Amino acid sequence: MRRISKLTRVAVGVASLALAATACGGTSSDNGDSGGKDDLGLAIAYDIGGKGDQSFNDAAFAGLTKAREEFGFKTADVEPTEGETDADKEQRLASLARQGYNPVIGVGFAYGPAMEAVAAKYPDTTFGIVDSVVEGENVASLVFAEEQASYLAGVAAAKATKSKTVGFVGGVDIPLIHKFQAGYEQGVKDTNAKVKVVSQYLTQTAEEGGFSSPDKGKAAAEGQIEKGADVIYQAAGLSGQGVIEAAAKAKVWAIGVDSDQYNQEALAGYKDYILTSALKDVGGAVYTLTKSVQDGKPLTGTQVFDLKVNGVGLSDSNPKMAEIPGLKEAVDKAKTGITDGTIKVNTE
Repeated sequence: MRRISKLTRVAVGVASLALAATACGGTSSDNGDSGGKDDLGLAIAYDIGGKGDQSFNDAAFAGLTKAREEFGFKTADVEPTEGETDADKEQRLASLARQGYNPVIGVGFAYGPAMEAVAAKYPDTTFGIVDSVVEGENVASLVFAEEQASYLAGVAAAKATKSKTVGFVGGVDIPLIHKFQAGYEQGVKDTNAKVKVVSQYLTQTAEEGGFSSPDKGKAAAEGQIEKGADVIYQAAGLSGQGVIEAAAKAKVWAIGVDSDQYNQEALAGYKDYILTSALKDVGGAVYTLTKSVQDGKPLTGTQVFDLKVNGVGLSDSNPKMAEIPGLKEAVDKAKTGITDGTIKVNTE
């Protein structure tokens, strides 16, 4: 039986990183002088949108950066390619393992089939996958209670709205993003049953660009703003930048996701309209797995990062949050309820 544990988060502690996107399909690595297979450490393979999304993938990169600085080893981070297949992902993961990187982490559920195949071929390498569960003696599945952070975002939205209409934009209509929607809608309704939630998904499949098309996110947000939404929460990867842009243009609130988007340099022009962000400590999970390998006790099985262990949460970087009556108190009360079990958050 695979063991399931809840880890105490080792915080990444990176507020803002100057990120340069690598070429599509290429690898960015630390080019130290010392060579040799034994010198290689963490490698991550990005999800759709790649590095520079100011959200999910960049959170993973923050974990890689912390690990590289602390352990002094070589690292690699590899971009996805447009329209790639599971076979392409399998080849990418196998190449990293063959070069000697350990651990090798696939950032996103799309790496599931490829990782299951590759992990069996490289039993001496520890593999990690974010947002999916993959069976394997040498695989750590890094999963999060996204619905809990989203519930807190819903509480904040219900307190911040003046129009009594708020929005949700999901990148792709899949079970993972349903968790974000379910938690958010429950948080809104538990806080103020009179607030209406307008929800929309950008695409049915990731291949259609739901996580990588800011223009689609912008159009969806503009449509919700026309319907009266004055707070919009997005769980859409790179597409979420378009949601934030549209909200700022209309001078309504946006709620970020995964990373603290208020502090992202690329979004600085819109930060006054980023109320908060539903946090998901992907970077902390990446670092935690890497440290376990360095300590000679590699984690395997399903590792759950929830509100109780600070694996998810809600940012409070924007000082304007404190100006909204009752918001902080309502969020704090919801946090307590979730962690002590009196609030059960929906996942669908």
